[in-house]
Amino acid sequence: MTVSENLHIATRPQPKAVLELIKPITWFPPMWAYLCGIISAGISPWSSWPLVVLGVVLAGPVVCGMSQAANDWCDRHVDAVNEPYRPIPSGRIPGRWGLWIALAMSVLSLALGWLLGPWGFAATVVGVLAAWAYSAEPVRLKRSGWWGPGLVGLCYEGLPWFTGAAVLSQAMPSFPVVTMALLYAFGAHGIMTLNDFKALEGDRLHGVRSLPVTLGPEVAARVACTVMGVAQALVIALLFIWGRPWHALAVLALLAAQVWAMKTLLADPKGKAPWYNATGIAMYVSGMMITAFAIRTLEIAQ
Repeated sequence: MTVSENLHIATRPQPKAVLELIKPITWFPPMWAYLCGIISAGISPWSSWPLVVLGVVLAGPVVCGMSQAANDWCDRHVDAVNEPYRPIPSGRIPGRWGLWIALAMSVLSLALGWLLGPWGFAATVVGVLAAWAYSAEPVRLKRSGWWGPGLVGLCYEGLPWFTGAAVLSQAMPSFPVVTMALLYAFGAHGIMTLNDFKALEGDRLHGVRSLPVTLGPEVAARVACTVMGVAQALVIALLFIWGRPWHALAVLALLAAQVWAMKTLLADPKGKAPWYNATGIAMYVSGMMITAFAIRTLEIAQ
């Protein structure tokens, strides 16, 4: 009882709670995608290593961390049902501190994005606006099981990939780079749908129309697997067409392993979604890097 009372009368956030709010575990996908973009640009990262380091920090801890803070603030009522131990509903981040942290990190994101040049700044503006559009009223695209995961997939995989390539080359990325970034962003829609399984009860209670809520866990899992599979199948086909057969076969092997994992997921979608996120997604992002290496010299070869 004493601990509970202390949590609720706190006036300042606990440092550990702030770190938990911005969720370091979620930083990896955009950081990885940014590195994929750098590799796919076909330019040595050592020639502009400060931009590489700054972009990775911006994509992960700053922009992604900001989006997590914004989402938790806007979702505090839902989290009170689904995950009451989170920093805001538990009181470890009291009052409006969650909002102030999200706003301060938005400003920091734009300031660091400015240092990346016009392409990097423009991408940062898009990322910040998308984060708030996903979580905040009156837009709150999170309410849609189609638009919400699509936007997050684009910002987690497609936008950082595009940004990494554009920042390093200081120009519009090539057609293969943009195409692969979009395909992996499209596939990430499925990843984000699986992520919605953990909030099923709270989403249903608060009117968030995620695919697990509107379609049911079984159908939603099949949709997610189909989207991830189709995206990678298109990547494989294009790699074969563009004369990168060995890279295509490597991605094909990873997709085959994912199909095996998907069978396990579909047998118990709600129970196995966390397991799949730790296995199948690792293979998905490995294919991203293989693809980045495959297309890094594609323009030169053509």
